Amino acid sequence: MARASTKNSSVENASAPRRRVLIVGGVAGGASTAARLRRLDEAAEIVIFERGPHVSFANCGLPYHVGNVIAEERSLLVASRELFRERFNIDVHVEHEVLAIDRAAQTIRVRDLQTGVERDEAWDALVLSPGAAPLRPPLPGLELPGVFTVKTIPDTRKIRAFLDERPRRHAVVVGGGFIGLEMAENLVERGLTVTLLEKLPQVMPPFDADMAGFVAEHLRQRGVDLRLGQGLAGIEPRGARLFVKSDDGGGVETDLVILALGVRPEVGLAKAAGLTIGERGGIVVDEHLRTSDPRILAVGDAIEVGDIVSGARQVLPLAGPANRQGRIAAETLAGRSAVFRGVQGTAIVGVMGLAVATTGASEKALQRAGKHDYQVVELHPGHHAGYYPGAKTMHLKLIFATDGKILGAQAVGTDGVDKRIDVIATMIQMGGTVRQLANLELCYAPQFGTAKDPVNVAGMLAVNVLDGDMPLGDWRDVAKPDQVLLDVREPHEFARGHIPNAVNVPLSQLRARLDEIPRDRPVLVYCAVGQRAYFAQRQLLQHGVDAKNLSGGYASWQARRAA
Repeated sequence: MARASTKNSSVENASAPRRRVLIVGGVAGGASTAARLRRLDEAAEIVIFERGPHVSFANCGLPYHVGNVIAEERSLLVASRELFRERFNIDVHVEHEVLAIDRAAQTIRVRDLQTGVERDEAWDALVLSPGAAPLRPPLPGLELPGVFTVKTIPDTRKIRAFLDERPRRHAVVVGGGFIGLEMAENLVERGLTVTLLEKLPQVMPPFDADMAGFVAEHLRQRGVDLRLGQGLAGIEPRGARLFVKSDDGGGVETDLVILALGVRPEVGLAKAAGLTIGERGGIVVDEHLRTSDPRILAVGDAIEVGDIVSGARQVLPLAGPANRQGRIAAETLAGRSAVFRGVQGTAIVGVMGLAVATTGASEKALQRAGKHDYQVVELHPGHHAGYYPGAKTMHLKLIFATDGKILGAQAVGTDGVDKRIDVIATMIQMGGTVRQLANLELCYAPQFGTAKDPVNVAGMLAVNVLDGDMPLGDWRDVAKPDQVLLDVREPHEFARGHIPNAVNVPLSQLRARLDEIPRDRPVLVYCAVGQRAYFAQRQLLQHGVDAKNLSGGYASWQARRAA
């Protein structure tokens, strides 16, 4: 059913019906679809229905508004309903909830949340952008005053009002993912002491444990009471405060609780309409973002998408992919043949001065997908030339296939992390290899980088592995009983801390002491970060020793223990 529209002689015949496109949900996916569609189709009638009070807002900025880093709420508003009307001729109905989809009649049932009045709205094409809802497990006490989630601007208003009402000393954040870490940072910024509960044995679940260890250690150094392997068991009132119980039988008394347990795709509307829901719990779409009903498209946090590296299906609640999906959906509606290629999970988070970033597949993701034919190098370079003041160490992990194709990367550091991960993300997008990575020509001046940039070095190390010049071991090999664990750092470094059962033969003495190294047992060589161990390994290999280099050296081994 199409609704007739006012004549627009420059675009359409006066007697032709005006195509009506309804969009359920705004924010990144829905709002992007609407704006792009208008740029492609001046004739269509475009209407957005948004359950919340704001059609387009920067939900990634919400934790920083709580922490007063973003002082004004209006700074979070990306576009208003008035802007959509005046600039794009798009109708926006905020505080309107879509209750049901009638596919046969091509209508949706809508409730005005201000008045309670319900009505039917007809559509020729329908776009679903319902987003994802914060997880709230069925545990006691989650509805108590002082317990919050962080998903919308009204959520941040409640948290800020609670903090401003009277002095609060302590907060518990439940969940060590992106939002949990951002909220921990911003509550510390507000002067609170923070305890962070994470059920898993590491923070940042999308990351591998060895890289997450650097983040865990940084949090502890900044005063966060980090409790790994402790999930939430419930919350109970304790006078004017709350007592948060953990599933190991312990607990902590606090003033407020932030639930950052993740999100689940909002698929109730789609499921009730008979649209296909995938194994990961998201709406199934094709490469053009069409659902199982080709008249209905879906975008954003509620859909299942393919991972371009692992091939696995996943639900990925990130703003970047949602915006791109909105663009592809609009082009599909406009009759173009644009294709959404899938995702590679490029993301970054700030954690108390630390940048933590990833792109492509992690080791965990590859193993879940049954892929084991990969290699890993870890390095700890400076973010710019060491002789220039202010050089900061970053931790970089590169994952690549045995044919050299780049599969993923993770990085942690205070400076330069984003640009290195962006370079590698681009290489993954282009199907790049580690040999190409080694040969990239990148900007260099001492205050910006090094003549061999960290991504070049990562590629060079990977090429050494593929060419057999640097056989690697990792933290799992440390405990093997039939090997020699050789520490080639200087004695004063060894004395400050070393891997248990290691033998110390400094690189500077190795040639003179080669007869001390057995030829009948494998040798796992390590130093601080891997470079001196590589020099030692090359010597040993050429003298008949079965030598492997511990990837990332002592620094990576320590980080794995801290996870």
